[in-house]
Amino acid sequence: MTSARSRRGGLARQAGRRGEVLAALLLMVKGYRVLGFRLASPQGEIDLLAMKGGVLAVVEVKRRATREIALEAVLPEQRARLRRAAAAIAAGRPALKGATIRLDLIALAPGRLPLHIPDAWKGG
Repeated sequence: MTSARSRRGGLARQAGRRGEVLAALLLMVKGYRVLGFRLASPQGEIDLLAMKGGVLAVVEVKRRATREIALEAVLPEQRARLRRAAAAIAAGRPALKGATIRLDLIALAPGRLPLHIPDAWKGG
């Protein structure tokens, strides 16, 4: 790997982490309790896991040129993996049993405020 490519990768990871922190702050302002960042499971990685009421929000954070591209960036296979990962994590935490699992998106785009889209894919 070239040093330029390595630098770009490092900058992208830093931007991703900043985006996740910004997303977590937005969720907290909206009354969510953030349960974890970058949670790994055999099924996949969850960017943010947050709870509000009886809803366990699996939050995918996407930084793209537009909000619409961010929404399209999460393919059906990834959404299925995220649901399986959330179910596995919830099964291992008694306090989360019975919670409704929902996939949310926080879209980040240059020059725009972050946009939280609850149930971004309406079960799809």
